[in-house]
Amino acid sequence: MDCPITQRGRRPVANTTKETLIDWLRDAHAMESQAVEMLERQAERIKNYPDVLAKVQEHIEVSNRQADRLKQCLQRLGTDTSAIKTGVAMLIGNAQSLSGVVASDEIVKASIFDYSFEHFEIANYRALISAAEQAGEPEIARMLQPSLDEELEMAAWLEQRLPQLTKTYLERRETAGTAEAKR
Repeated sequence: MDCPITQRGRRPVANTTKETLIDWLRDAHAMESQAVEMLERQAERIKNYPDVLAKVQEHIEVSNRQADRLKQCLQRLGTDTSAIKTGVAMLIGNAQSLSGVVASDEIVKASIFDYSFEHFEIANYRALISAAEQAGEPEIARMLQPSLDEELEMAAWLEQRLPQLTKTYLERRETAGTAEAKR
């Protein structure tokens, strides 16, 4: 249920826990759309890092499933996603991934960003689960738990591999040059 438009054309602040939950679920859906855009662009440019490429491709599928879960949560609450929030997030995701194109150390910077973004997603899912419980929506909280678990797994995977990925990049840069090390 959307908040009504005021006379000035602005939406009032959500005034119930359930309305807040709906707003946050829409934000999270946009967040997952942003993640998919960023990961798809990264996957196009990391051919020399096959283990990272495979994990990025896997996480694209995971993020799409998470977006679907969020949409199901919103439908369960009698509403839908926000096309505006989703569209803006996708643009931001494309812009973020394009920022790495000019960086000679794109693979390392993208991995650092991905690691931090995973923790942003983890925090969002923790807050969403708590808000769903507070709103008397235990089924929504249950539906969101797999997404939290998936984000925790991805963050742990990145944390474990970031030191070796950094070393591999630096070794390749020394022996093959920046262009080959980059991707």
